[in-house]
Amino acid sequence: MDAYATRREFYPPIEPYTHGMLRADETHELYWEQSGNPDGVPVIFLHGGPGGGTNGLHRRFFDPDHYRIILFDQRGCGRSKPFANITDNTTGHLVDDIETLRRHLQIESWIVFGGSWGSTLAIAYGLAHPAHCLAFVIRGIFLGRAKELDWFLGNMQTIFPEALEAFRGFLPEAERNDVLVNYHRRLTDEDSNVHLPAANAWNRFESACSLLVPRESSGSMGVAGLALARIEAHYFINNMFLANTPLLERIDLLGDIPATIVQGRYDMVCPMISAYELSQVWTNSSLNVIADAGHSAMEPGIRSALIDAMDGFRSLKP
Repeated sequence: MDAYATRREFYPPIEPYTHGMLRADETHELYWEQSGNPDGVPVIFLHGGPGGGTNGLHRRFFDPDHYRIILFDQRGCGRSKPFANITDNTTGHLVDDIETLRRHLQIESWIVFGGSWGSTLAIAYGLAHPAHCLAFVIRGIFLGRAKELDWFLGNMQTIFPEALEAFRGFLPEAERNDVLVNYHRRLTDEDSNVHLPAANAWNRFESACSLLVPRESSGSMGVAGLALARIEAHYFINNMFLANTPLLERIDLLGDIPATIVQGRYDMVCPMISAYELSQVWTNSSLNVIADAGHSAMEPGIRSALIDAMDGFRSLKP
């Protein structure tokens, strides 16, 4: 049978049956919502970026009759407050936030679903709290290693030389010797005349490299794009706050928990080598390589594989 003819569409649109704001600390409040079946198997959706936020389309990877679907916006992005704030915004804080939300919603265990940065965060959370993880569905694998950051900020010119040239070219010539430091400085500047143009240039670069067949894009997400660019740069310049706790070296702690890894063969943002290396050390994982896909979860093959993966875990019980 032709795999391309059997690709799954999203489940129909649904609205949350409840939502709220969770106080994380003195600075941050987190938006959360629940949709689907209130008595169903819980699944937590971890968005990318960091700083990407959630939207209604993210509910539609899951069968709403079977799953209790939980979305939340990580610190500083989406509907969480304060917007684009990087104070006390680290991987450790986000892991703690997920656990705080689990307790707040009185959930014993859940399936952890995430892509790109969301895959990083899913693994970090699982390593900290394996007893509360039923399974993992992760895609576009990013392990937060220096070589992955070097790829994104420089070596991606192998495939997208014009995109990287435009990304570097936004900066004055004197600042191009250290792209990350100088983008970070601009993105964290309080003046919108400084940080918004830098955010647009950052997002335009990432968008240009995310799809198998790139689409023309202005890269402008308005003010909403500031959180994505600023928070990404904040995490990048701090080595994703993972320098002392490399994820791949500790995967044996998750070996018995089932995981489905979905990876676009031609993912240029998070190249496939990371997904392959992860699958080799995660004992109870399966790797599903999508032959005609890049990085985005919205590409048909990746979308379909993620929906299939969630349907494949229907037998799991909390």
